Amino acid sequence: MLLVAGARPLTLWVEGLTDNTALLWFVGTVVEPLLIVVGILAAAALGLRLLRRALRRVVDRAKEPVPGFADMLRRDVDDEDETAAAWAVHQERRDQRAEALGTLAESVVRVVVWGFAILTALGTVGINLAPLIAGAGVLGVAIGFGAQDLVKDFLSGVLMLIEDQYGVGDVIDAGDAVGVVEEVSLRTTRIRDVGGTVWHVPNGSIARVGNMTQEWSRMLLDVGVAYETDVDRAIDLLHGVLERFQARDDVREMLLDEPMEIWGVNDLGDSSVAIRVVAKTVPGQQWALGRLFRQVVKRELDAAGIEIPYPQRTVWHRTVPGGAALPDGGDAAG
Repeated sequence: MLLVAGARPLTLWVEGLTDNTALLWFVGTVVEPLLIVVGILAAAALGLRLLRRALRRVVDRAKEPVPGFADMLRRDVDDEDETAAAWAVHQERRDQRAEALGTLAESVVRVVVWGFAILTALGTVGINLAPLIAGAGVLGVAIGFGAQDLVKDFLSGVLMLIEDQYGVGDVIDAGDAVGVVEEVSLRTTRIRDVGGTVWHVPNGSIARVGNMTQEWSRMLLDVGVAYETDVDRAIDLLHGVLERFQARDDVREMLLDEPMEIWGVNDLGDSSVAIRVVAKTVPGQQWALGRLFRQVVKRELDAAGIEIPYPQRTVWHRTVPGGAALPDGGDAAG
């Protein structure tokens, strides 16, 4: 006679060997459920280990170079050193993104596997799971309402990593914070601005982001000359300055394959005519290149006698009847 409802194989086997009720009760209510729980947890640990190994293979495969990418870089960048640098930056970003997404996937798999194993083990020892599941559902809804911003930040962080919007070392404009990205987590992005201030920006609050250093950058510089200057002569002078400037070793390291260009007159301002100079640079080098070029172009324009103007104002000096002069900018009293 079975003393335990729904007896399992071990209990049935022991029952065939003995009629000892105490032993049957102990095996049916303690030993066999305990062995089943241990088996479930062991299977969960083994399954998790296999899944982690599979995820690691996926991450390692995601880190592998994209076929044809190196050839594409060589077509775009003639210099081998620049090609190697661009390749290193691309590969580093790819590795960071793959590792972050792999860590996230591993965490999710771990929670799912152990959660399922624990629930199965509790059901094995006779615990009614319906109240637990219902309570967990209510608790989950409550936490969801109370942590909407946290969930939003988490999902935004996942999407940013998948889409590779920015990475560590990029200079970005995230609205209130503009600076170098020092860390990207699933909840926040840490940005250090030019003044050294560190900004911790929740990912869910970033409505738009401008990446100034992804793949390549561009230097935009307007050289202002006075209205009295012959613009054609100034442009010819700038062409000569560019040729000599680009021949410098420190400048070539900042430039990509395209030479610096003069786009022409970009603006007729209040005090000057702006001639735009542009250059395609290594990511993040547009500001350093601009500082060097301003220094050089100031010296060259001064040597050529071309004025770099400053704001000017024309003052009309008026007199009132009787020959009395009004102060500059004044009006005659009625």
